[in-house]
Amino acid sequence: MATRTPASQGFTMPAEWARHEATWLAWPHNARDWPGKFAPIPWVFGEIVRLVARGETVRLLVEDAANQRRARALLARVGAPLAAVDFRRFPTDRGWCRDTGPIWLTGRDEQPARAIASFRFNAWAKYDDWKKDARTPARAARALGVPLLPVVHRGREVVLEGGAIDVNGAGTILTTEECLLDPEVQVRNPGFGRDDYQQVFREVLGAGNTIWLGRGIAGDDTHGHVDDLARFVNSRTIVLCREPDGADANHVPLEENRERLEGARLEDGSRPEVVALPMPAPLVLDGQRLPASYANFYVANAAVLVPTFNDPSDRVALGILGELFRDRPVIGVHAVDLVWGLGTLHCLSQQEPASPGRFRRWSAPPPAPAAGRPA
Repeated sequence: MATRTPASQGFTMPAEWARHEATWLAWPHNARDWPGKFAPIPWVFGEIVRLVARGETVRLLVEDAANQRRARALLARVGAPLAAVDFRRFPTDRGWCRDTGPIWLTGRDEQPARAIASFRFNAWAKYDDWKKDARTPARAARALGVPLLPVVHRGREVVLEGGAIDVNGAGTILTTEECLLDPEVQVRNPGFGRDDYQQVFREVLGAGNTIWLGRGIAGDDTHGHVDDLARFVNSRTIVLCREPDGADANHVPLEENRERLEGARLEDGSRPEVVALPMPAPLVLDGQRLPASYANFYVANAAVLVPTFNDPSDRVALGILGELFRDRPVIGVHAVDLVWGLGTLHCLSQQEPASPGRFRRWSAPPPAPAAGRPA
């Protein structure tokens, strides 16, 4: 790691609920991500853009002029506020901006107030279509005139996807051993161990306290992204998915993660509040278990968008999150078609935080009391 690390320069990664300047999305164009079900996907994106653009700019990546025209026409039909959509012609391989989009840092009030951490992307160490996606952070830095801060550890550029981590903005980060420490399957940074990642989190993201969970959920082809099983909802509270059916493939790993959180500590040494979030009934298509999870919600300025799956647990999940997010509405977005791409709302989006000085009078609300059944 370079001597002048981002954290030593005053940069940290803010929590998702901190004020946004914009949300990054990539207009869907790769039909192979939703084989046989691509037709409804642009309409789902239209709804996402419509809801997010109520409270912030949407930086929408499009392949070319033709795709931009199609996107604009569809967005107009669904009533999205086009004045809030900033079209960017950045060619992409796929559309999963949580992992391919820029991971933003904010600094102190003096300039530069924001920067992008230059993590590498290698398609989850699984696919071969990633070279366009890997250029997105650098393109974003150039287009918006912000610094691109190198992330190098042990002489190598560090691979990290946004879906592999979740931060509380106060110094603690959530991640999983399955995703980052498996020595054989989808290895992002060969030879890296727990201490290596913790140093990167501390020196780049300003998160000196790491909570390591175990395995992710069934059907997740990222091999254990944390944003499908556990998320911070404020600086002291974590929602954790729970599956009571002992015969379900998710039961054991989620119970093991609950046990880990029982012994976890936040950056100040205190225990986090843990609230159970239900799982929908298994969704299967063509014999494949899909990673349907309410934990894949996205916190925008104007709303918390939660994937729903035509399941009785939809109402329960929305109610729990509604009690935890008191400062903005919680809105369900139909995701049965979307999850055929093996990801939903959080996987598709990446927040761009506002400059600290721009919203100096705005601050996050105090943590709401824990709601729902304790995990």
